[in-house]
Amino acid sequence: MKQALKDIQSGKFARGWVSEYNGGYKRYNALLKAGQNHSIERVGIRLRGLMPWMKSHSVKGVQAAY
Repeated sequence: MKQALKDIQSGKFARGWVSEYNGGYKRYNALLKAGQNHSIERVGIRLRGLMPWMKSHSVKGVQAAY
């Protein structure tokens, strides 16, 4: 956490995010894809299927739980 705060305060995080944006989100999309393939996502899909009162969402990745 201390390193993350240092990166934010120094501007390193912002420069990295701008670079990611300008590069077409390659790393971000790779992380999302890896997250979708994680076993917890398969379990979440199964569990949400057992809860008919929950609305179905077509959003993928970490936002799918909402």
